Amino acid sequence: MNALRWLTLTRHGESTGNLAYQAVLGTDAEEVDIPERDADVPLSDTGRAQAAALGRWLDALPEDERPTTVITSPYVRAHDTARIALAETSFAVPRIRVDERIRDREQGVLQGLTPRGVRTRYPGEAERLRQLGKFYHRPPGGESWADLALRLRSFYRDLETGAPGGRALVVAHDAIIVMTRYLVEELTEQEVMRIEKEPVANASVTRWRHDGTGLAPVCYNDCAHLATAAVPPPTARR
Repeated sequence: MNALRWLTLTRHGESTGNLAYQAVLGTDAEEVDIPERDADVPLSDTGRAQAAALGRWLDALPEDERPTTVITSPYVRAHDTARIALAETSFAVPRIRVDERIRDREQGVLQGLTPRGVRTRYPGEAERLRQLGKFYHRPPGGESWADLALRLRSFYRDLETGAPGGRALVVAHDAIIVMTRYLVEELTEQEVMRIEKEPVANASVTRWRHDGTGLAPVCYNDCAHLATAAVPPPTARR
């Protein structure tokens, strides 16, 4: 990724799906009540406030750090985060580009299930997950983390040559941010799975800067800018 001078990733703001997952924490629920398909899950009121706070952070960046390219997941919660954030900026913003390769990880038949639901309804898959480990386990109809790395390699190869100005903002999902660290920082399976245990906060910022030899980490899962959103970011997935 030597053509990039700055690479900034942010997770979408809090979604109604995040709230639904929080609602079943600590219960015996096997499934999360989310009426929409995953791609259509919208932002919550807090999520919209977080997106606006992200935009104010972008607006305060030095001119030579402001994004010249903005790419978002096609999922509603990510695209709306990008749209709301850019509306808060005073500089000339680039057109938002949509790329399906940075959508959330596909979970197939396990979509919307709690860990208890997976064990109860798909005990064979729960055992396969235990044997293979999270990185390589591919649920029926879904993707493993290794599968996700493959489509991200393609995405970042294109971004190297398709980011005018060399400063890219990517608005996506927690799995995308974690696996970008895996690729950019050349981590091992064990290292990235340890990182994955720490939730990536909604509307948090993760950045890399080109130091002359390659992209070097600047910050990970930074939420300082969200103090102006009034409500702390949640940790639940989706």
